[in-house]
This record gives sequence, structure tokens and C-alpha cells, in this order.
Amino acid sequence: MKAKRKRYGADFKAKVALEAIKGQRTINEIAGAYAVHPSMVMQWRKQAVSGLPQALSNGQSHAEKADEELKQKLYEEIGRLKVELDWLKKKSGLGR
Repeated sequence: MKAKRKRYGADFKAKVALEAIKGQRTINEIAGAYAVHPSMVMQWRKQAVSGLPQALSNGQSHAEKADEELKQKLYEEIGRLKVELDWLKKKSGLGR
């Protein structure tokens, strides 16, 4: 029977990564204390450090990007519906 792979929550990962970033203990000591492999600690630390600038930004750029994507999808939908409506009017004889 296969052993199930352990899944760690974001809170646990953040806690371990923060301790690794602090550097008060070695990676091996941290890994031993939390019963995880040292490579996982390093990976979580790297992810935390690379995501830090984005986490500390005001978040407007991400929200603006999401808004632009939504606008684009909605305009595409409007265009598609207008073409369908024009086609239906033409076929039904209402467009004359």
C-alpha cells in the first residue's frame, strides 16, 4: 500500500519559511524541529522571499489587471451577442 503524501497548509509553510528567513537556526535544525525535509524548508523560504515584494505592494496592479481582463471578456461577450442578434433579426425578417 502506498503511503499518502503529506500536505502542508499555507500557515505552516509560512511559519517554517519565516523561521528560515530569520536565520537564527540552521536549515537542518528547522527541518528537524518541524519534521520536514531540509529541501522543503529551502523551497518554502525561496517562495516566500520571491513573493515578498508582491505581498508588500498595495495590490492595485493585481486588481487593475483583473479588472482589465474582466472588461475584455465582457466586451467580447457583448460583441458575440450583437452578432448573434443581428443574424437572428436578418433571418427572422425583423431587420427590414
